Amino acid sequence: MKPTLDSAIHRLEFAWGGPPVSARLRASAEDFLVQEIPLVEPVGRGEHIWLLIRKRLENTEQVAGALARLAGVPPRDVSFAGLKDRNAVTEQWFSVRLPGGNEPDWKALDCERITLLRHARHNRKLRRGVLRGNAFRIRIRDITGDVPELERRLALIAAGGVPNYFGEQRFGRGASNLLTAGRLFSDTAGRLSRVRRGLALSAARSYLFNQVLAHRVAARSWNHPLPGEALQLNGSHSYFIAGELDDTLQQRVCEGDVHPTGPLYGRGESPATGEALQLESACLAPFEAWCQGLVEAGLRQERRSLRLPVGEPDWTWPQPDCLEISFRLPAGAYATSVLRELIRQEDG
Repeated sequence: MKPTLDSAIHRLEFAWGGPPVSARLRASAEDFLVQEIPLVEPVGRGEHIWLLIRKRLENTEQVAGALARLAGVPPRDVSFAGLKDRNAVTEQWFSVRLPGGNEPDWKALDCERITLLRHARHNRKLRRGVLRGNAFRIRIRDITGDVPELERRLALIAAGGVPNYFGEQRFGRGASNLLTAGRLFSDTAGRLSRVRRGLALSAARSYLFNQVLAHRVAARSWNHPLPGEALQLNGSHSYFIAGELDDTLQQRVCEGDVHPTGPLYGRGESPATGEALQLESACLAPFEAWCQGLVEAGLRQERRSLRLPVGEPDWTWPQPDCLEISFRLPAGAYATSVLRELIRQEDG
């Protein structure tokens, strides 16, 4: 079976019945605001400079390159916790390794698209994935359709979350990362850079996870445990195996204390057992070559929550056809996974 962008994102099952309205998203960069929620704050001393930067219509790697040139350091000495949307206004931290006392004039970075908000020294570099999450404020325009159902859908999502799908960004423009993964697993990719190879492997794992999750959504078990389920503690990567599904365990899942999980495929045995393992194995059987390719690439088996809780949800209607929604998501989650349950998107 050949993975495509349609099967990776557009044809995935909806949890709440499909979007009830059509709307325009990202009519301007200011309609999509993202603020990184750091796991730690700089302490004011150390060999790394941490910089909080607001960017508009710039991607994260472009800003990292500009910092490297300004500081006169190689690109490897500039770090960030995660990639942020280009077509948006985003605030995120970067770190630059500068052991000496001399620093450039960081304000020289300021321009129409880049603004330095804060900077301070810290004793460690900023590492990928080391953030608490992201806060979003999104304006959705030109809404047409069943608005009362949209209000009901907002309440359902606020209470029960959404399927934790990997978003379209993961797979590259036109599914380019998936296409590269296919060539990599069939030994026709040629020589790849470390970055491009890593993007391809991540896209492949994400695709397989989405397939398992879509099956669970169709079976209405994405937010309910199965016998043998690997249940993840909320806000943690730790999990345990569900034995007997008693009332106490069911209540913990219902309250969002623990979540069902799906596989991030790689080396090692799946921790799931029983019915949960049988379902995962059946879903992944058509992709045996991709599973084997991930094993041979050296990735190790991990778990990811099937359910994405939506933190601090709020919404207002600045105009009858315009909705402004705000929420927080944990690191590694996609705002588009929330929005796809609400709107059919028209291009901004």
